[in-house]
Amino acid sequence: MKELLRKHHISIKTAFSGLVWALTTQPNFRIHLFVSAVALSSAFFLRVSKVELIIIVFTVMLGLVAEMINTAIESVTDLVTSEWKKEAKIAKDVSAGMMLTVAIGAIVVAAIIFWPYVFG
Repeated sequence: MKELLRKHHISIKTAFSGLVWALTTQPNFRIHLFVSAVALSSAFFLRVSKVELIIIVFTVMLGLVAEMINTAIESVTDLVTSEWKKEAKIAKDVSAGMMLTVAIGAIVVAAIIFWPYVFG
């Protein structure tokens, strides 16, 4: 049991290191974090329902996770090759497309939830 807890502690420590790295080195991650804070603050200020808050939290987490996956894919692609290659471009472009898709989805979710509170 002690060994299991030690390994789990190391995994959590490593995960926090990755999170801190993303926060301190990735401008887009910081932008997403700021926009997420605005969305969550707005949700509390406007007193959205619990279900709407859960949807907002899930959308925020999805956006942050997608940004981290995008960063990981770009980093691995750069590790594999420093030359221009069609396959590397595809990996990076699709990864960026994933992030764009999530961002558009988040905007749609925000519009659907916040519109009635702001304009209703």
